[in-house]
Amino acid sequence: QVQLVESGGGLVQPGGSLRLSCVASGFTFSNYAMRWYRQAPGKERELVAGISITGGSRSYADFVRGRFTISRDNAKTTVYLQMNSLKPEDTAVYYCKAVQGTLNYWGQGTQVTVSS
Repeated sequence: QVQLVESGGGLVQPGGSLRLSCVASGFTFSNYAMRWYRQAPGKERELVAGISITGGSRSYADFVRGRFTISRDNAKTTVYLQMNSLKPEDTAVYYCKAVQGTLNYWGQGTQVTVSS
């Protein structure tokens, strides 16, 4: 069974940091590019960051560039999102996604709340 399980979310003050993890199983992780998305209440899901199969290429949305870092460890079948300098507008459910051509696998998400 394909599974993507996110963790690491929680409540943090503005300016704080969180590290999200997404552990994959049930498929060949090293053959899939990985992405992080987020969705705030009442808004559409938006792409946050992406990383290539080997980790050699990384991309970021403009609103997180310089604050967030995506990485992966293929031996641990895990993709990470390091989030620094968090802002209230970063509050959302964060989802990881595995992509191979037209194949897409989604996790169930982890809640991130940035509030003082």
